[in-house]
Amino acid sequence: MFAWIETTPIAMWVSLSLWAYPLLLGAHIVGLAIVVGIFVIRDLRLLGLFQGLHPAAFLPLSKFAWVGFIINAISGALLFTSQAVTFAGNIAFLVKISLIITGMVLAGVIQSRMRSEISAGSAADISRSTKIVALASLLTWAGAIIAGRLVAYVL
Repeated sequence: MFAWIETTPIAMWVSLSLWAYPLLLGAHIVGLAIVVGIFVIRDLRLLGLFQGLHPAAFLPLSKFAWVGFIINAISGALLFTSQAVTFAGNIAFLVKISLIITGMVLAGVIQSRMRSEISAGSAADISRSTKIVALASLLTWAGAIIAGRLVAYVL
């Protein structure tokens, strides 16, 4: 199946076009910056940094983070087509995808917790368990980025 994916017209365009791969890689980086940028600052705020930012400020930004995720998912899927056989067997790639899924689940958990905790009290009332989830989120996104970089070096 993965060999077939590499022979599709989209995969051929991505792998043979002078501009497709670099443009998709650029879009992938922009999507990453949006998603991880928002979530890292949010998580650091929940852990006590950036006290000048109210945690509620991050609630509407989650929609923008989802836009970044969609950019990443589309550009990533297109990039995948050009080397599907290689990526499907690449441990670093599989770890990256697993961590991204985990990161998005944690983002949903944090978002839900923030809504209930902010409506119930002040910004100072972020629970210890939410802080632990925020720390797990930070580590997950860092791991996804590291695994993503290792994809190019792991056979």
